[in-house]
Amino acid sequence: MSIEFETPKPIAQIQFVLKTVAENMMRSQSRAFDENEHEIPFSYIEFMHTAMRSMGGGSLAPKEEKQKEGGELKEKRPPIAYQSLAAQIEMLSWGDVGFYLVTPGGGLGAAAVQSAGSAEQRAKFLARFAEEKPTFAAMCMTEAGAGSDTSAIRTRAVLDEATKEWVINGEKIFVTGGDKSFKEYEQFGKGFVVVWASIDPTAGRSGMRAFVVEAGTKGVSVTKLEHKLGIRASDTASIVLVDARVPYDNILGSPTVEKTTTGFKGAMATFDATRPLVAASGIGVARAAVEYVKEQLAEKGVEIRYGLPRQKMTSIERDVIEMEIQLRSAWLMVLKAVWMADNKKPNALESSMSKVKSGDVVTKITQKAVEIMGPLGYSREFLLEKWFRDAKITDIYEGTGQINRLVVARQILGYSGKELR
Repeated sequence: MSIEFETPKPIAQIQFVLKTVAENMMRSQSRAFDENEHEIPFSYIEFMHTAMRSMGGGSLAPKEEKQKEGGELKEKRPPIAYQSLAAQIEMLSWGDVGFYLVTPGGGLGAAAVQSAGSAEQRAKFLARFAEEKPTFAAMCMTEAGAGSDTSAIRTRAVLDEATKEWVINGEKIFVTGGDKSFKEYEQFGKGFVVVWASIDPTAGRSGMRAFVVEAGTKGVSVTKLEHKLGIRASDTASIVLVDARVPYDNILGSPTVEKTTTGFKGAMATFDATRPLVAASGIGVARAAVEYVKEQLAEKGVEIRYGLPRQKMTSIERDVIEMEIQLRSAWLMVLKAVWMADNKKPNALESSMSKVKSGDVVTKITQKAVEIMGPLGYSREFLLEKWFRDAKITDIYEGTGQINRLVVARQILGYSGKELR
């Protein structure tokens, strides 16, 4: 089985539609929502929810193609669910990455349910994203003392034997989309957050479990919205849980603690699926910057002469070509990681590699783009400076560049987390 580099027709069709959305709905409002952080773009959310429902789904989430036609099973086509999702996210982030992050759907919360939940839990919690109102979900992992080192989580879940409920106490910070996922807005459906907590602190990573905490749960509150450098159309929240009671069946995975790292592996499986998608988002921002620079240079009569020896090129030509090389190489790494996810192949190494590469590339490309454009790149009259600010988050959330480099090194060298830190 080999990787195909030609864009499948279903993906190309979706990209065409999303490019229209990106140009006409996202780009036109980018500056306004960047300037007015924490305002919610309800019109975009409602439009995207309606559009996604009309296409047979309710969220940006992997969907397997139906293979039946006329009651007969067609010849099985190669799976492209994650490849399609990566292409969609790249295009939407090309439009505006902050808007992409408020596209209704499951996000990391749904990904956690998909990776660690049972069939019954997936049916119960994921079906709501196709309902009438836009719905959101988020994942609560980071704490003040547990950022990249997720094994240091201190949030605690204790089973109340009398009521058969989990009682959760703790505080989560930097929850992307946490406000819209947990607060009950009239315009939105009932969302949820997936809270990672320990059911046995003495068991270390073996005691980690994820819990679905539904919007409006008593004892849970959004206490803060971060003011950020970039992705300002998206909310990033702090969430506090004080004696929050969660139904017994809302635990993702086994409630029994064994001498394994099953709970921790559930978290990592989530990231293996989503890190290439974060990388795709960064690539969308980088592509926007490269295309803008080339358009501006073309207007000034500056031609990029491909195929010449480097010593015969101008400095700007070399810079632009290097930006394009890095952009394409990063995209190829994403394609490999999502192809492996679609084909059920372990992709922890490729997932982290794509995230590292994309984080580096989008940061360097947007910085170089601002440098090339000079005052035009620095001016708030244009979107380039905003893309520069939006870029850095790619290297931070869902595992920093440093942590993902450790993951890559451990995978290649065969070391455990304890052996290589």
